Amino acid sequence: MNIKELAEKYNDYIIKKRREFHQNPELSFDEKWTTENLINELQNIGIETIVYDDLFGVIGIIKGGKKTGKTVMLRADIDALPIVENTGLPFASQNIGKMHACGHDAHMSMLLGAAKILYEIKDELSGDVKLLFQSGEESAHGADFYVKKGVLEGVDAIFGMHIWGTLEAPFINYEPGGRMASCDIFKIIIDGKSAHGSAPHQGNDAIIAAASTVMNIQTMISRFNDPLNSLVISVGTMKGGQRFNIIANHMEMEGTVRTFSNEIRFKIEEKMRKIVEDSADILGCKGKLEYNYFLEPVINNHDDLTTIAQNAAIKLYGNEILKDMPKLMGSEDFAYYMKEIPGIYGFIGALNEKVGACYSNHNDKFTVDENALHMGAALYAQFAYDFLAEKGGNK
Repeated sequence: MNIKELAEKYNDYIIKKRREFHQNPELSFDEKWTTENLINELQNIGIETIVYDDLFGVIGIIKGGKKTGKTVMLRADIDALPIVENTGLPFASQNIGKMHACGHDAHMSMLLGAAKILYEIKDELSGDVKLLFQSGEESAHGADFYVKKGVLEGVDAIFGMHIWGTLEAPFINYEPGGRMASCDIFKIIIDGKSAHGSAPHQGNDAIIAAASTVMNIQTMISRFNDPLNSLVISVGTMKGGQRFNIIANHMEMEGTVRTFSNEIRFKIEEKMRKIVEDSADILGCKGKLEYNYFLEPVINNHDDLTTIAQNAAIKLYGNEILKDMPKLMGSEDFAYYMKEIPGIYGFIGALNEKVGACYSNHNDKFTVDENALHMGAALYAQFAYDFLAEKGGNK
């Protein structure tokens, strides 16, 4: 059994599927064609599939030949983004205004490659493998639906990876600690009093109160938070006002909070609420904060899984394949799985300027170095094999 050689054998298939998915992107929770395609591929391999009536995506099940083992899950996300593609690729999106600009086309093809590898060596597996092709990751909560449907029942660990536009191909990154930040969202509403623009003293300016609120929030970060702790609060929208010569009586702002510390994370809402209310009040307005908790940070805190992932990469491609990578303030709904069971999350490089892969994820020119795809498939498969071999035994 040589997983590296098997991955190379399926290289053309993996690239073919990536291009096919890239041409046919579908947005979160609308991945009908994608799901049907994945089901057909898995069933053609001979893999049992599970689907839900009210949720796209599919789960494939590979039963290992050694029955007294555990179960590992490998996850790939399947949705695209509402972006007009500008890559110029011959296999560019055929669905105008939709694009696989985050690499989920690569994730699906890599996991399908792993499915072929693992099915071919299924008699050697010391347990079972679940292949999760997940809908709605870009919504920031697609994984939550799968958890609630019980997709993790009987699963002992979950493995995920993301192809990354600023990590050089073909390097691989799996390291302990925080990898991606939490993601919470908020809405701030400021109500003031209208007046003529020439007589601002006769009103209460919601725009000034909103601006003051934003600046006070940023000051709060610099003075409340330990500078050694990563914390970002960003206001992404400001909407309000009626006309150029009318003092605004209403403003709405939306934004996001990101951190790697749950301790800090759950203190932010109270402090922001006081800032919003007091900043508005001192200017004669009323401030209201609406705050919603979404994703926890993605933290690799299971050293055994990190070791298995790193050793799998080294076993396949040598010590030089591993590369350090800074943690990211972006978020991943893989956190929903890691909250329930042990998990490990990492990255595979897509950056290669020689093939035009030189743009970051979510860019309208984003593409990947396809030479890295079969390596991702091999890593999926090697991790599953090694985890089951090391952790196998009666549950």
